[in-house]
Amino acid sequence: MDTTSTAPHDTGSGPDEEGDGRGGRFGRIVRSPLGWMLTGMVGVGLVSGLTATGPGPVPALGAAAAVAVYWAVMRFVARRSTPEIARHGAGREVLLGGGIGLGFILVSALLITAFGGYSFSWAGNGFVSVVWSAVMVQIGAAVTEELLFRGLALQALEQLWGSRAAIAITGLFFGVAHLGAPGASGRSLVAIALEAGVMLGAAFLWRRSIWFVVGLHFAWNTVEQLLGVPVSGHTPEALYTVDVHGSTLLTGDGFGLETSIVPIVLGVLITVPMIVLAHRSGRLLPRRRARH
Repeated sequence: MDTTSTAPHDTGSGPDEEGDGRGGRFGRIVRSPLGWMLTGMVGVGLVSGLTATGPGPVPALGAAAAVAVYWAVMRFVARRSTPEIARHGAGREVLLGGGIGLGFILVSALLITAFGGYSFSWAGNGFVSVVWSAVMVQIGAAVTEELLFRGLALQALEQLWGSRAAIAITGLFFGVAHLGAPGASGRSLVAIALEAGVMLGAAFLWRRSIWFVVGLHFAWNTVEQLLGVPVSGHTPEALYTVDVHGSTLLTGDGFGLETSIVPIVLGVLITVPMIVLAHRSGRLLPRRRARH
C-alpha cells in the first residue's frame, strides 16, 4: 500500500477477539490507542537506549530493529495495518523530506551568517570518518524519534482527540523531551515544540509517511552537525567549527541553532502550508471521528 494514501487509515483497535473471559479486559486495554502507544514506546525506546550510542553502524542497525518492533506492535497488539512504513515509495518520501530538511537548515544558517551571527572555518577532522559517524548516529536518532512521536504518539492521540489536538500535544512533548539536553531552557522548549515537534507532526499528517518525516529529521540533524552547530545542545565532531557573534535572538544560545528566531520563523512558514495541504487532502482526523 502506498505511504501517501489520500485519507487517514483506520488506526483504531479492533473488537476484542477474546471476550470469553480469558483476558478480554486486559486485551481491550492493551489494544486501545493508549495501550498500543505505551507498548510500542517501551519496545522502541528500549531498542534506542541499547543502540543509540553504539559504535559504527550500531545506531543504524538499531533503527532497523526499531522499525521491526514498531511493525510487530502495530500488527499483533494494535491489530492494524502499517502503510506509514510501507516500502513502496519509501525512497521517494525520504528524498522529499530530506530535501525540505536540507533547505530548512541551509537557509537558516545562511541567513544567520548573512546577518553576522555565524562564521565558519574548516575543522580539519577526517572527512570520511566524521560523515560516517554523523550519518550512522542521525539515522538512529531520526528513525527512533519519529516512530515514537509521530508513529505511535501522534497516531494514538489523534484516535482519541483528533489530529489537531494530537499535533499540539506531541509537539509539546517533543519540546519537553529535549529539556534534558545540555543548555536546554524554557526558550528551547518552546522553540523545539514549534519548529520541530509541530512541523514534523504537520509533515506526517500531510504525507502519512514515517519515511518522509525521517528524511526531514535526518537531513536537519546531519547537516547541522556537519556544520559544527550544536544539535540540541550537543556538539559532536564536525567538518567545520563555527564562531558565534551577536545577539542570542539571532544566533541561538548554547542549545544551538534551534533557539534562533530565524529557524523558528522558517519552521512556522513551512508548517502552515503542510497543515493546509493535509486538510485539503482529507488527511486530518477530526475529533468527531476519533475512536474512544
